[in-house]
Amino acid sequence: MSFWDYLVTNHQQLLTDAYQHASVVFQCMVIATLLGVLIGLVTYHSGWGGNLAMTSTSMFLTIPSLALIGLLIPIVGLGVPPTVITLTLYGLLPIVRNSVVGLRGVDPSLVDAAKGIGMARVSRLLRVELALAWPPILTGIRVSTQMLMGIAAIAAYASGPGLGNEIFRGIASLGSANALNQVLAGTIGIVILALLFDSAYVGIGRLTISRGIRA
Repeated sequence: MSFWDYLVTNHQQLLTDAYQHASVVFQCMVIATLLGVLIGLVTYHSGWGGNLAMTSTSMFLTIPSLALIGLLIPIVGLGVPPTVITLTLYGLLPIVRNSVVGLRGVDPSLVDAAKGIGMARVSRLLRVELALAWPPILTGIRVSTQMLMGIAAIAAYASGPGLGNEIFRGIASLGSANALNQVLAGTIGIVILALLFDSAYVGIGRLTISRGIRA
């Protein structure tokens, strides 16, 4: 069976796997973004606090993803839970790092000016500091998403959702007629999803970053 024939014959399953893959990455990115930006907000004023946050989240990247999933299986079981925990932990570092760096890079005179016109602390944080730090934060989110797209495939080891199941089925049946087709379909699907997500982030950047900041 040719690769095209395989796609036509199994398109329904491939679309289901692609939807599950995109869904779990999106949901984990939402969680990682909220946690990462919050950690950045809490720690960026402190030199040691920000460095500790970045060092702590970077430690997760030193653990092989397959090993981390394997360690979580006895604790939370198979399926979605170890997948979500693993992806969220891996997605934190770029967001935390870029949040801390972005917030530290905001010109203090702009914050003082906002304070001088009577802007409340929360308003200064949201409308001045976070607004100016948003470009590097968004870059961190883009990096995390691309990274999680690939790591999510490994979650199939723990019966997680997504296109990784297609890849693992192909690897497990190497030598069979459709083994290569399965691996190719899963891999190409992940690449396409990564490109679609990145294109969406480009659009979000154009909508949320003012021309003055982009310049």
